[in-house]
Amino acid sequence: MKRENIQKLVLSALLLAIGLALPLLTGQIKEIGDSLLPMHLPVLLCGLICGWRYGLAVGAILPFLRSVTFGMPPIYPNAIWMALELATYGLIVGLMYKIFKRKSIGYLYLSLVIAMISGRVVWGIAKLILLGVASKPFPFSAFIIGGFVDAIPGIILQLVLIPLIVTLVERRNGK
Repeated sequence: MKRENIQKLVLSALLLAIGLALPLLTGQIKEIGDSLLPMHLPVLLCGLICGWRYGLAVGAILPFLRSVTFGMPPIYPNAIWMALELATYGLIVGLMYKIFKRKSIGYLYLSLVIAMISGRVVWGIAKLILLGVASKPFPFSAFIIGGFVDAIPGIILQLVLIPLIVTLVERRNGK
């Protein structure tokens, strides 16, 4: 049990490091970086492979660590709403995949979709509150466009890459 926890901790640290680095590759052009959602991939993978506790922690830490390390995203308000969103992804995807006892590709996709929707709802609520404090509007149309329409390339990337990676990891581990 102790060895498994150490392995999960090390893998979580590796995924955290990947989450720090990926936006450097995609962020040179803001629209591409925003559309590909590079920090989402390692957080979702962490929740699926290491479990919800690790996914929650990596998701909550990643935006703040990127902010203090690279200056992006700004801590207020972006890193706050991103941390809430990413923590939700890690938590929900890990919990859902654990709840579904049978580890099939269908349940993997269902876990991903539930987490993606949950995370975007949390992102929208957090953004609404944080922008409201600054007396800036956040209309429902901005939520739909920012949370779903602009994110289509990243959502497709997640739905293709994550099941592939998780399936390979589970095969290697004999699950």
